[in-house]
Amino acid sequence: MKRPVGYGSLLAAGGLFVATNVLRSTWTAGRELTTVEVWVLKGLLAAAVGLAAYGGYLLASRVVARWSADRRRQHDLRNLLRLGFGLVGAVGVAGAVTDQWVGVLFSLGVVGFAITFALQQPMFSLLGWVYVMTMRPFQVGDRVRIDEARGDVAEIDFLVTTLWEVHGDLVESHQPSGRRVTVPNSVVLQEEVYNYTNEAFPYVWTETTIQVSYETDLAFARDLAREVADDYCGDEMAARIAEYREHLEETPVDLDVNDRPTVNVEQAESWVELHVRVLVDPRNIQTAENDLYAAILTAFKDHPDRISYPVGRFR
Repeated sequence: MKRPVGYGSLLAAGGLFVATNVLRSTWTAGRELTTVEVWVLKGLLAAAVGLAAYGGYLLASRVVARWSADRRRQHDLRNLLRLGFGLVGAVGVAGAVTDQWVGVLFSLGVVGFAITFALQQPMFSLLGWVYVMTMRPFQVGDRVRIDEARGDVAEIDFLVTTLWEVHGDLVESHQPSGRRVTVPNSVVLQEEVYNYTNEAFPYVWTETTIQVSYETDLAFARDLAREVADDYCGDEMAARIAEYREHLEETPVDLDVNDRPTVNVEQAESWVELHVRVLVDPRNIQTAENDLYAAILTAFKDHPDRISYPVGRFR
């Protein structure tokens, strides 16, 4: 659809440009232009410039879509094209109306300074957009947390970033809530940004907690929980950890990480908590926790003489 509309806009712009020249030649034959005629010619020329910029943007967007199959790159390039063609179109229309091309550029500089001073927050958001486009703290499709907002990045505009919310105040699990959250890009420059699916390493650690009593054979329970988790994702986790270590070698960070699932122990009021730690895809956190919890409880049921659960009013 973009290509026909783009060609149509360019043809219309060409037609208006030709019509402007024809009318100018006809009306200026032996006389001066009237005020109405001057503004008609300026209007036609401004419309031609605006349509040419719009048609050029649509065709350039079409080229970008065919050139790159990556939807993230397409989104970013379309934003840059929209900004570029928008500025060119605005300058062109202003120049066509005023006939003062150099003056328009100078005025845009003065007006731009005034707008920057008067609209500091929107300009700060625009600067945040430039930062996101250049430094890439996140891209479209990433799962992120920006300040208090958490979700999948749906769109990155000049002033705001839109997220499909995950794990909001409507749901307790790591699941979509169905809401769209709009975050000003200025927040990116002021608050922490957590990227759960960074392109370099799109995995995170998560823990599934199992409560057992103090009478439990703790060493046996830990080993059994670790075996269950290893059967569930041990080989995949080892492959991902190998990739993680490669990234660590490129940094000065000296960090030792286990390449298989582990079980950490924490003492609570009247029970012991086993934290089963695994590496998973961030979008499958809840599924992994559900699967591990069910599998570990099933394995524990086969050993009631060695594993028991806390009871009583403190639990």
